[in-house]
Amino acid sequence: MSVVTVSTGGKRHRPRLLDLCCKAGGASAGYHAAGFDVVGVDIEPQPHYPFPFIQADALTVDLSGFDVIAASPPCQAFSQATPTHRRDAHPDLVAPIRQRLIDAVAAPGGPWAYVIENVPGAPLIDPVTVCGDTLRLGVRRHRLFESNVLLYGTPCHHDRTAAAVPVYGSYGQRSGRKPLDVEGETSPSTEQARAAMGIDWMPWPALTQAIPPAFTFWLGAQLMAQRPDRCDVSTAGTRVLDLGFYGEEAAVLTSPRGETETTRALTSPLSSGLPSPVTHRACHCGQPLRRPETGRWPRHCSHACRQAAYRARQHATDRRSA
Repeated sequence: MSVVTVSTGGKRHRPRLLDLCCKAGGASAGYHAAGFDVVGVDIEPQPHYPFPFIQADALTVDLSGFDVIAASPPCQAFSQATPTHRRDAHPDLVAPIRQRLIDAVAAPGGPWAYVIENVPGAPLIDPVTVCGDTLRLGVRRHRLFESNVLLYGTPCHHDRTAAAVPVYGSYGQRSGRKPLDVEGETSPSTEQARAAMGIDWMPWPALTQAIPPAFTFWLGAQLMAQRPDRCDVSTAGTRVLDLGFYGEEAAVLTSPRGETETTRALTSPLSSGLPSPVTHRACHCGQPLRRPETGRWPRHCSHACRQAAYRARQHATDRRSA
């Protein structure tokens, strides 16, 4: 089986993605690494957000000029971490944001796709699930994603030998000020939490609410593959995707209803005991990282990039203290 990707030729621009309710930018970083130019929107100031930012209400901000709209409505109303008797105190913005995005996609010149993220239990329509264990992160975290286009989640492979890093809870519980939390788990340091999440720029409170960039890179690569100049439809009506972002071993991806689709007639690491990671990671600058045969993922693609990130953090610290 061979896959031919249809191309319209000419210079391609990076498609633009608007990330609503972006917080400190975990999801945005994954979409950026997949090839999008990202702009974030949040109703609160986000001093740690690493891309262009607009402080605005997700229900009223202008959506024009973007190819894809992503949204992460507040999840406290559905999260298992929120006591049942307190869930009604939190807003449920899933339905109004969904309707806004549906209307935007239907409008002439509007975005061609939207993605809504939330926690298990949220009222998303026909969502796919992405599993942190399967993506070989240090956290066991699941998130649901709804979209108007065909996306594939991951199966769950909870086969780690080491305990997952518990990146949740309030700052006092998990910052290291207490040696053990109420569940008996060792509280991680901020550096441990950052390494487990694949995020190196957020403070602890933002990490607990963040989406690992690997999640949205997994989905963002699929969105990029479904652009009009990067997809084809076979005579049988099955969408064929060019998943070159994942290297030569394209995975067998699991759909919401359990069907599978093989993109290059290759054996997937997901179906063969996961001998290797099933996703790539990207540097803060967007360049792909390469993990050595032994050892942990590097945080930066080069020494120069590491120095640039350090200078940016120092500049941000100086501005806050000024």
